[in-house]
Amino acid sequence: MKILTYSVMLVSFCLYGQNQASYKIRTIAFYNVENLFDTTNDTLIFDDDRTPEGAYHWTQNRYDAKIKNISQVIAKLGKEKTGTSPDILGLCEVENKGVLEDLVNHPNLQAKDYGIVHFDSPDARGIDVALLYKKSAFIPTSFKSHRLLLFDEMGERDYTRDQLVVGGMMDQEELHFIVNHWPSRRGGVTKSQPKRVRAALLNKRIMDSIRELNPAAKIIAMGDLNDDPRDHSLKRILKTKGNSSQLDSISLFNPMEKMYKRGLGTLAYRDQWNLFDQFFMTPNLVHENEAGFFLWQAQIFAPAFLKTQNGKYKGYPKRTYSGKNYTGGYSDHFPVYLFLVQETPE
Repeated sequence: MKILTYSVMLVSFCLYGQNQASYKIRTIAFYNVENLFDTTNDTLIFDDDRTPEGAYHWTQNRYDAKIKNISQVIAKLGKEKTGTSPDILGLCEVENKGVLEDLVNHPNLQAKDYGIVHFDSPDARGIDVALLYKKSAFIPTSFKSHRLLLFDEMGERDYTRDQLVVGGMMDQEELHFIVNHWPSRRGGVTKSQPKRVRAALLNKRIMDSIRELNPAAKIIAMGDLNDDPRDHSLKRILKTKGNSSQLDSISLFNPMEKMYKRGLGTLAYRDQWNLFDQFFMTPNLVHENEAGFFLWQAQIFAPAFLKTQNGKYKGYPKRTYSGKNYTGGYSDHFPVYLFLVQETPE
């Protein structure tokens, strides 16, 4: 029997059926929060629709409800095993640092003392990626925003989200996190695929550069990839594997692949589930015989309160808007999370 040690409680259960040991557990999560905009019109981005006078009638009351809803979800991610919220949380579809500050200062999260890593991306819609971290669990030592340069068939710049890279120390071990929001499938899957291939190539270059400096670096990439685990960008470019026994020195592990094969997803469209919200990581995070942190399990967070309860979209994520109709939900994506464990001295 294994014993996992949490910051707030002790829980005993079997981990891989091996010898008794004591472990520390940390939760890493990702959430596409569906257009978390403030109500102020920013003249530098196309946010006009998401203002009180705009097409979505985005009022202060609706914004406050959105912050409350998202903070409620974050507070529950991984709580069933740790008794608390995630130690690391990647986010996408946030407008600016201000909305992140409102989020971490909400009463649902304020006591968690989250720090924020955020850069403004050049995305035309004005949406960015960000990383939240518990100051008690993680100390950032490096952070950089990597620009994804894309051009359309006319040679015009196609502005999209940057890829955020944050390195730091968690329980005396160095970890690196990459937060992604790859280009959408607008215009069709096939036509838009090259953009996501470019995003995957950038992600690979980032990982390669980190591993060039430290071949033993432990890296976790997360994000809304707008591709499923079996798509070209992941299988061919990043060489992800869903089976840990097939890993080699040039491949990455994707714990979401087996979920996808079972028909699970994080968003639904036209009665089809996609699993766009994913993690993939270096092989040295997968096997228990590696020193330090390793992966225990990954999950999709999809409790009943996050689902539409009736109608033709029953079971789909309960989103904030359906078209331009305000529905008062959470997001059009379910969040995902994983547990890292680290053996502690007896």
